[in-house]
Amino acid sequence: MTDGIVRGDDGVSRCSWADSAPEYRVYHDREWGFPVADDIRLFEKLSLEGFQAGLSWLTILRKRENFRRAFAGFDFYAVARFDENDVARLLGDASIIRHRGKIEAVINNAARAVELVGTEGSLAAYVWRFEPSGRGRRALRRGEVPAQTPESLALAKDLKRRGWRFVGPTTVYAFMQAMGVVNDHLSGCGARSQATRARKEFQVPGG
Repeated sequence: MTDGIVRGDDGVSRCSWADSAPEYRVYHDREWGFPVADDIRLFEKLSLEGFQAGLSWLTILRKRENFRRAFAGFDFYAVARFDENDVARLLGDASIIRHRGKIEAVINNAARAVELVGTEGSLAAYVWRFEPSGRGRRALRRGEVPAQTPESLALAKDLKRRGWRFVGPTTVYAFMQAMGVVNDHLSGCGARSQATRARKEFQVPGG
């Protein structure tokens, strides 16, 4: 097999990280690297990447439904109205990650998302402007996938300028991978061609 690729018991070749747990397999095959245009889903993905900092992504995946329940389905218009009572409620919710800084960041970012939609039209239209010009780059191998890129640095810098929190360039690059603005499925991964095809059929918001 290609370095960094494993063949699962279902006969499908995947990026090696994706075969270590059932939740990873589903996420890898159906979501990671596939383009997203829905603002609520984008806000959810960026929020969860912020919660993931210092933790395993598997922990976040296993708690995702709990996060959705706790944060009004990541409807940022609703989350932007959260107050100190909601912060206290969330800090007492053992089904999510009880980190005050991260919780308050999501609430703050929800308000910033409302502002951004007001000035840019949609969160999707804004984020997709940071798609790398070489989106059709060759398939990468293990060890070649970056932790951050000039585009993630630029997006992180602009988000921070707009008042967003927990949006460093590494977190932002993980978000860009998750929402399909880049396709980092490795060479030999069965999902890579599917994500590539989905991107070809995808209409860039505001494009």
